Amino acid sequence: MTYFGFLGVFLVIPILLLWGLALYDARRGRTLPPALKTWPTWVIILTHVLIAVVYTTPWDNYLVATRVWWYNPELVTGLIIGYVPIEEYTFFVLQPILTGSWLLLLARHSPVKAASIVNGVRLRRISTVLAGVIWLAALAILLAGWQSGTYLGLLLVWALPPVMLQLAFGADILWRHRRLVLLSIVPMTLYLAAADKLAITSGTWTINPEQSVNILLLGRLPLEELIFFLMTNTLIVLGVTLFTAAESKSRAQRTIKAIRRLFARSEPTVARQDG
Repeated sequence: MTYFGFLGVFLVIPILLLWGLALYDARRGRTLPPALKTWPTWVIILTHVLIAVVYTTPWDNYLVATRVWWYNPELVTGLIIGYVPIEEYTFFVLQPILTGSWLLLLARHSPVKAASIVNGVRLRRISTVLAGVIWLAALAILLAGWQSGTYLGLLLVWALPPVMLQLAFGADILWRHRRLVLLSIVPMTLYLAAADKLAITSGTWTINPEQSVNILLLGRLPLEELIFFLMTNTLIVLGVTLFTAAESKSRAQRTIKAIRRLFARSEPTVARQDG
């Protein structure tokens, strides 16, 4: 299976189907509920595509350069940017579109229940700290030089910082939309992991067993690959949910105003010190 063949079958076709359903819903007047209607959906998806490309490119190039994984040169076009084939960059673009489109489909067809009562500040702090503890454990794996934990450590060290930012900003908002978040992350993770297993089986790419914990799921899928899709889909789903939530927009506006007031108060003090 060529890499572009993999992308066409497992990402492009589902995306086109989801877009067809979105068009059908639009003609029937079915839109996002008011609680999840802020920015235009294309702006939200495009933003996540840009973030994915910028944030993932140096990390993934490092993985290939250090032989954490490699691709079959006979199954790619041969156009390489850095250490990574153009097909990999195409995947960076397509996954946010696929997962984001799936989430938006669910949001259009899922009723938004009344917000549950939670201590928002406490939830944001606890969830961020827990994610931070996992990040420190992953960093410890890398610093300890455990070769078999290299891929796992690099994966978690890369993925968790933006997750911590998302939780610090809106863990309570995400909790209120937990059904949507869960039904978006789990199916997409299982789907892409199953597709990944087929690609590994066909030799499209290979995970270095020397830098993996060698826990294989379904006989061929490395545990790290399942965690990779879990983390990337989590990043996308949390981001899209927070972008679409009306509560996030008002919170962001309050945060920006507070930052402006903080800088406004500090300016006279700086001026007096300079004088």
